[in-house]
Amino acid sequence: MALHPAGRPAPSAGVAPVTAGPSALPSTPRDAVSARCVLSAASSVRLTLGDTTADLLSAHAVLPDGTIVLAVDAMSRTGGLLVAARGHSGAVRLDVTHLAPVAVRSRVRARLRIVGTARRFDPAALDACDPATVMSLLDLPPVALWAIAPDEIVLDRAAEPVAVDLGTYRAARPDPIAVDEAAHLAHLARCHSDVLDRLGALVDRGADATRIVPVALDAEGIVLRAERPDGHTDTRLPFARPVTAGAGLAEALRTLLA
Repeated sequence: MALHPAGRPAPSAGVAPVTAGPSALPSTPRDAVSARCVLSAASSVRLTLGDTTADLLSAHAVLPDGTIVLAVDAMSRTGGLLVAARGHSGAVRLDVTHLAPVAVRSRVRARLRIVGTARRFDPAALDACDPATVMSLLDLPPVALWAIAPDEIVLDRAAEPVAVDLGTYRAARPDPIAVDEAAHLAHLARCHSDVLDRLGALVDRGADATRIVPVALDAEGIVLRAERPDGHTDTRLPFARPVTAGAGLAEALRTLLA
């Protein structure tokens, strides 16, 4: 993969900034972790430059400091707009929709909006990357790479949107279980239906519940959904202690059942 951005100079004309949306409430450190998880787990992002929008599939990675790296062909229209936006604060907007990785109703968990500044990706940034991040960069399409430094981050969930503190975001790390949540939940459903049945006995499913489905999993607990013909109820079962690696997930589930 060629780790090189476009080398054309940016035009002298100014670029109008992109707004992130309505004002939001202050965030907590957990919100910063959630924002990092949304970005790391997403398979696509929506890029907005002025009046132009493009959906990028499997074309982004996240550096340890929270900078988002985009792979965009410099010879495309979107690439040309990135060249024009380069160095202009707030000229780039990224939108990510966070979906539950299971086939259920009401899958949207959160929406993440990032307004930032585009710059050419500097290969020297690789020196501060762990092996997993380097591999994620190598998996990007072999086109121009752009680094998007966030200027404003808004995490919009069922409650009020929150403005994620930038310093907390940069220092945060993705939840070690949530980033592989889809694989963990699929493994549970495929290989451990007996465990799911026993976990389902721990929640109030109601008389008219049609099934119990695990819909969320992170280092601190699992969420089970009791589905009914007219809706659903989500119940979170917290682990006794946070799980730091996938190998500890089985023990955390056994402790819940005990």
